[in-house]
Amino acid sequence: MIYLDYQATTPLAPEAREAMLRWLGGPDEADGFANPSSTHKAGRAAAAAVEVARDQVAALLPKGGRVFFTSGATESLNWALFSGAKAKPGGVSGLSIEHAASLQCLERLNAAVLPVDSAGLALAPDEALIPENGIVAIMLVNNEVGTIQPVADFAAAAHAKNGWLLCDAVQGLGRVAIPAEADMIALSAHKIHGPKGIGALWVRDGIDLEPLMFGGAQELGMRSGTVSPALCAGFGVAAALAGERFDRDAEHVERLWSLAMDMLPEWTLNGAASPRYHGNLNVRREGVNGLRLMSDAREVAFSLGSACGSGSGKVSHVLRAMGMSEGDARASIRLGWGRYTTEAQLREGLDAIKDAARLQGVN
Repeated sequence: MIYLDYQATTPLAPEAREAMLRWLGGPDEADGFANPSSTHKAGRAAAAAVEVARDQVAALLPKGGRVFFTSGATESLNWALFSGAKAKPGGVSGLSIEHAASLQCLERLNAAVLPVDSAGLALAPDEALIPENGIVAIMLVNNEVGTIQPVADFAAAAHAKNGWLLCDAVQGLGRVAIPAEADMIALSAHKIHGPKGIGALWVRDGIDLEPLMFGGAQELGMRSGTVSPALCAGFGVAAALAGERFDRDAEHVERLWSLAMDMLPEWTLNGAASPRYHGNLNVRREGVNGLRLMSDAREVAFSLGSACGSGSGKVSHVLRAMGMSEGDARASIRLGWGRYTTEAQLREGLDAIKDAARLQGVN
C-alpha cells in the first residue's frame, strides 16, 4: 500500500511510539501504568510525564495560554464553541469550509456563514457577519484543499467587536506558523505523527470557559476523567519532533509537491496554489469518476475529501462552497504526503492513479 492520505491521519513517529511504551506499563512496571492523579510516587511520575508533554505541545503555540488535553480536535472544537458561545453570547460566525467538527456545531448555534472565493480562500471580513461580543471560527489550513486562511485578519475583526477567535489548527500544527492572534486553538495528535485518541484545546490566559466535564477535577478542573500518560507522552514527543524538524519537513513536502505537479500536468488544481500547505494536493480531471478511481487504484491510499465524510455519497461541501459544479467535485481527488513519504512512493502512486484514469478513457 502506498499511503497518500496524510490529511486523514499520519503514521505514528517511531519516537512517539517509543515514548508511549513506558507509560502503557505492565504488572511489574507500576510507574508505567499508574494513575497520574494518584499521590504516591508512581502516580507523581505519571503526572510529571503528562506535564512534560503539555509543555512540549505548548512550545508549538503562542505564549500566554494553557493547553488542556482532550480526546481529539472534535472534542476541543465542540467545547470551545458551545462553552464559548455562553461566555460570548452575542452570536457566532464561521467559515463555510470548516471541518464537520466545527461546521455541525456552527449549524446548531445558528452561526452566520463566512464565504470563500473560488480559490478556497476566505473573503475579507464582512463587519456585518462578525458578531458583537461573539465567537468567530476560522480554520488555519483547510483539510480538503490545503488553503491557508487569513486567521489574523479575522482575529482583528473579532477583537474589534469584543469577540473571540477560535482557530482549528489541526492541519497546520507543525506545518505552518500558528497565528498568535487566536484566542482558542484546537489541535489533534494524529495529524502530526502522534497517537489517535488525544488532542488539545489551547486557551489564552484570561479567557474563562465552562468545564467540559465534571467528576474528578482533572485538567485543572476543566475536563474530568483519568488522563492517559501514554497518549500524552506520544503527543508531546510528536510535537517536539514537529518543532525540531519543521524546516526539513517543509523542504521535503515542497520537493514532493513539485514532483506531483510535474507528473499531473493534465489535472486541474482545486484551490489556490498559494497560500497553501503543499502537502495537500486536491485535483480534478474531466471524465474521471473519483470514486471509481479509488477502486481501480486500490493499491494507493488517497481520498475524495474529508475522511469524516467518506461513504456519505455527498460531494465535498468545501468544493461546493468554492462554487464548483457537482460534476467537477465528483471528478476530484485529494492526495496527501509528508515526512515519511518517499519520492519513489509518490511517483509509483501517481503512476497508478494515472493508469486507473486511463481505464476510464482519460489519457
